[in-house]
Amino acid sequence: MKTIAFFNNKGGVGTTSLIYHLAWMYADRGQSVVAADLDPQANLTSMFIADERLEWLWEQDERRTIYGTLEPLLEGTGDIASPYLETPRPGLDVVVGDLKLAAAEDEISRQWPDCLDRKPRAFRVVSALWRVLQCAAAQAEAELVLVDVGPNLGALNRAALVTADYVVVPLAPDLYSLQGLRNLGPTLRNWREQWAERRARNPVSDLTLPEGSMQPIGYVVMQHAIRLDRPVKAYARWIDRIPGVYSREVRDEQSNTTLTINEDPNCLATLKHFRSLMPMAQEARKPMFALRPADGAIGGHTRAVQDCYYDFQALADAISGATSTGV
Repeated sequence: MKTIAFFNNKGGVGTTSLIYHLAWMYADRGQSVVAADLDPQANLTSMFIADERLEWLWEQDERRTIYGTLEPLLEGTGDIASPYLETPRPGLDVVVGDLKLAAAEDEISRQWPDCLDRKPRAFRVVSALWRVLQCAAAQAEAELVLVDVGPNLGALNRAALVTADYVVVPLAPDLYSLQGLRNLGPTLRNWREQWAERRARNPVSDLTLPEGSMQPIGYVVMQHAIRLDRPVKAYARWIDRIPGVYSREVRDEQSNTTLTINEDPNCLATLKHFRSLMPMAQEARKPMFALRPADGAIGGHTRAVQDCYYDFQALADAISGATSTGV
């Protein structure tokens, strides 16, 4: 089982939509997938689950959400509960997000330094998200877990990223995403080193812990405008800088400043903005590449739906290839 987190310090680049569509694509290809919403904004959950259903899940005495699973541990009444999974379709399960997850941040932050003192509770709290995802994957017999996290460098995201074998970085061709890469790369390296030091001090013999590999396998350039199949000039200067910044800051490697994103092996895909397809997909509660004429995808939209399918198919292949070779 592989766990892939999608993360950038810069928000608003389409990360949640990317995970949503990849989850559907992998499921359509016959792979069993768990989509885990570890962002307290719960936007990924809202794409999968209608508001009426989500309200019911949130209002149960035992909340059927990621927070409900953690609640016994956070309150000191037990360990993690068995995770509840919502199933939008066979082969695709969702760990339901929850705005209350933000309340776990302080406790996770307090327990992180206590791992250095070999305190058992500290290891149970810090590893809780990973253990939830392991249980969820076992329940769903999933080959793949896709993890959505918020765009910040706080304690909750640190615990969420520790769950990940691999990290994919969605970004937009702008100054803010480049600065996000400069923050993200050193932070991932620090978290990896800090977790390795703590993991070696685990005093609980029967408590399995994540490796915390957090290996960056590439980036996806999201929602750039194009003319004649080329990015418009306003974005081109930022796109040209992405390969060098990613290689230097995230991969910690010497960068080739002349490399373009089309030549860069770290570039998993460039996804154009599909514009009016997204509102249709949200209304139909299905991925853009699954839209049909009955959903309003007629005329020119038909070709856009096909293009969207091929784009996400290629991206799914690229991610699968990167996680297989460990590049």
